[in-house]
Amino acid sequence: MTYTDKDDLIATSRRYKICVLIPTYNNAGTLRDVITDVLNYTSDVIVVNDGSTDSTRQILQSFGETITVVDYKNNKGKGTALKSGFKRAIELGYEYAITIDSDGQHYPDDLPKFIQAIAENEGSLIVGERDLSNVDINGKSSFANKFSNFWFCVQTGRNLKDTQTGYRAYPLKHLHGLSLLTSRYEAELELLVFASWNGVNIISIPIRVYYPPQSERVSHFKPGLDFTRISILNTILCGMALLYGVPARIWSSIKNKRIFSMEFRPFTCKKGEKKEAATTLGRLVRSLYGLSYFVFWSMFVFTPGAYLYFWFGKNTENKKLRFHKMLQWISNFLTVRFPGAKTIYENPSNETFDKPALIICNHQSHLDLPVLMSTNPKLIFLTNDWVWNNFFYGKIIHYAEFLPVSAGMDVILPHLKSLKERGYSIVVFPEGTRSADCSILRFHQGAFLLAQELKMDIVPMVLHGAGYYLPKKDFMFRKGEITLRIMPRVSSDKYIDLALREQASLFRKIIKNEYSEIVKRKETAEYFRSLVLYKYAYRGWATVSRCKHLLNESRQFDEIINSGANHKRVRILNSGIGTFALLYALVNKHSEIYAFENSSSDYRIAETTANIPTNLHYIHAVWNSELDSAENFDLTIILDSDSKNQSSNNTIYLPLKS
Repeated sequence: MTYTDKDDLIATSRRYKICVLIPTYNNAGTLRDVITDVLNYTSDVIVVNDGSTDSTRQILQSFGETITVVDYKNNKGKGTALKSGFKRAIELGYEYAITIDSDGQHYPDDLPKFIQAIAENEGSLIVGERDLSNVDINGKSSFANKFSNFWFCVQTGRNLKDTQTGYRAYPLKHLHGLSLLTSRYEAELELLVFASWNGVNIISIPIRVYYPPQSERVSHFKPGLDFTRISILNTILCGMALLYGVPARIWSSIKNKRIFSMEFRPFTCKKGEKKEAATTLGRLVRSLYGLSYFVFWSMFVFTPGAYLYFWFGKNTENKKLRFHKMLQWISNFLTVRFPGAKTIYENPSNETFDKPALIICNHQSHLDLPVLMSTNPKLIFLTNDWVWNNFFYGKIIHYAEFLPVSAGMDVILPHLKSLKERGYSIVVFPEGTRSADCSILRFHQGAFLLAQELKMDIVPMVLHGAGYYLPKKDFMFRKGEITLRIMPRVSSDKYIDLALREQASLFRKIIKNEYSEIVKRKETAEYFRSLVLYKYAYRGWATVSRCKHLLNESRQFDEIINSGANHKRVRILNSGIGTFALLYALVNKHSEIYAFENSSSDYRIAETTANIPTNLHYIHAVWNSELDSAENFDLTIILDSDSKNQSSNNTIYLPLKS
């Protein structure tokens, strides 16, 4: 991952609003070369002349307007120079300032490392870590660095290998303690300490360093005076650490939701693999409630009731019909009480089933039977062995005269003819099994052979949402909406000339097309919000909080999300942890979604989300050249809570913090 050329580097730096800040005092011998080299990597340079008495002013004037100069006559120290430079950078609209010393010890060709580190660690303070093992450094400087590292650890509880380097990147919105900053070079240590106390992330990156021969160095370090001042400062900071630092760190951890930051894997994973939807407390309660409710009514009420009902008296036709009506009632009773779900019935052709028919329906869930049974009492289901032998409701299935498909056509056909003559319709799931993603699988020919043999009309039905509410590989309820649509009846002789294979293909296409229409109507942003939240649940307090906030805020842009089907390729910039991109991709299944994110931590959260749709592509991109051209996309969506840009036909700015 690298930039393509200088223009790409400069454009990227400006996108993140980065400047380079060079404080200088009497370094005329190296200053010109340092500024010239820095300008090879950026056009945003601020130089603070800290009261130099050599030719520094003339050198700065020679650069004209290519640099911004902050100049004052008297030397006030590096701490003051940094404060002056930060203030000017903020006035100019920068959000990050990379500080580099003017004595030539730092290499400007390390600037791209800082820019990348800023992009990948938003809001962090980036510290260049020098390798001092092979450089000619005097004992005083080496001791000063170790001395500073030790006290930083005591005051913050954090280890840094190099607290004395001046090559850093400061997040200007997250600078703390500027009003308390001392004027001299120990201010750099103070900035680190104050940042750590206030929860600013501190990142170290390796940098090179050059030390000229001892005889050629310009040093403003005064051992006796400076060590005394540093010792006094560290004593004060240690006292402040107890009174302010520790409480501030605790409060920052709570405010920024850094506690409970680890993923709670028992709720998000199963056998080492991530679940499509986490086991939340809400799902657990709904599932336990639904299961206990179902078990109570099926095993302790209806099953013994059915046994007693058929044990006394003759099994007349009216008695059997009353039992089917009781089945319809209990199915209705259960269906309207699915915890966290709403069931909708659509019957535009006003089908009454007064005339028996063969009902074919796509198969999605264990809940398909009660949903269909609630539509009419005179329904007979062809079931698989698992349903026929079910411990909870197998006896009810037997009493209801449902038949196992495994018995074979020769065995069940005479029973079906008798049931038809008694006015019962036959329900078949021609797929034979459920698909994990609720897609319509291939239809078997057996259902259509039955229609021919029994000379029955065919009534197609379409189920939607049941497989989402209770998925095939998950036995816990989600939130959802279940829709059953009863389609117009098809006459038994309409397709009699077609081969069974062609009939199966034709009716699969009919149901598949109708299912697609329901998907367009039902699978909106609101429909998928609960699923998105399930995918981020228990992955850390901060992650869950960000997901919830974006899902709530994005409601005002549902029209944009729901109308994205016309765009084949969509680019989403600043995609963060991927919440918005995931929601958009779930709604717009036929669009290819490319979600770009510069933060390495956010990208990892996004790409490790379980069961990412195949049309969603998360891309870690730092440099402008990695964002691809807008011309290659039908639509670009930019998530930026601070953006004041106006949207256009192919670019939409959404004030959402990703």
